[in-house]
Amino acid sequence: MELNNAVVAVSGLHKSFHGNAVLKGVDLQIAPRELTVLIGPSGCGKSTFLRCLNGLEIFDQGKISISGVQLERSSPRASLDRQFHEKVKQLRTSVGMVFQSFNLFPHLTALENVMKAPMVVKGMAAEAAQHRALDLLGKVGLASRAQHYPAQLSGGQQQRAAIARALAMEPQVMLYDEPTSALDPGLVDEVLLVMQKLNEEGMTQIVVTHEMRFARDVADKVVYFEDGNIVESGAPDKIFSAPEDGRTRKFLKKFL
Repeated sequence: MELNNAVVAVSGLHKSFHGNAVLKGVDLQIAPRELTVLIGPSGCGKSTFLRCLNGLEIFDQGKISISGVQLERSSPRASLDRQFHEKVKQLRTSVGMVFQSFNLFPHLTALENVMKAPMVVKGMAAEAAQHRALDLLGKVGLASRAQHYPAQLSGGQQQRAAIARALAMEPQVMLYDEPTSALDPGLVDEVLLVMQKLNEEGMTQIVVTHEMRFARDVADKVVYFEDGNIVESGAPDKIFSAPEDGRTRKFLKKFL
């Protein structure tokens, strides 16, 4: 299933809600260390696709393989047995997720937010979890804000803390669902710069965003979604300068 050494391999992915088909047979392979940006109109299936990748949504049909963990369903009627749910749990340990709303625990400091999951899920000792959390807060530029509560942080700082929290679980792949859409324009770049730094360090990342400058300048691959499927994908230069499909050209005209 993992084609061409892909760290993420998706084949024939279908997902419907109340009879409305949202994903219609998506195929995608992502290489290790690749930063892939998913673009497309609102409601085209990008966020649902991400949520299927980390098990927040159970897809109806298809195959997903991430870092050697494979999920497969032959039809929407296929039973979801204990083994399937165990694999979903295993998948989540390999995948970090960052949402548009920061979802930090308001009663915990930035440091405690980052420490929590490794201690609860992995049983990491408090001292080791604190050491790792401080390193990660330093990586995202928040070393001086470790003892601050979310309400004392700007939106950009909260989102950077959320990225540090996801990294604390040592994921193989990071997923971002519109990570800057809730931010004031002046705070967007500080979050995108963290993602760019992770890309330079070799983290495999999949980003749903409307930040076209980021997609054009930083991504290794751009994927255009429309109406529940992938219309085309390729290097940013190709997608932005010479898209093959008229739907891609029409979408990008709004931004260029």
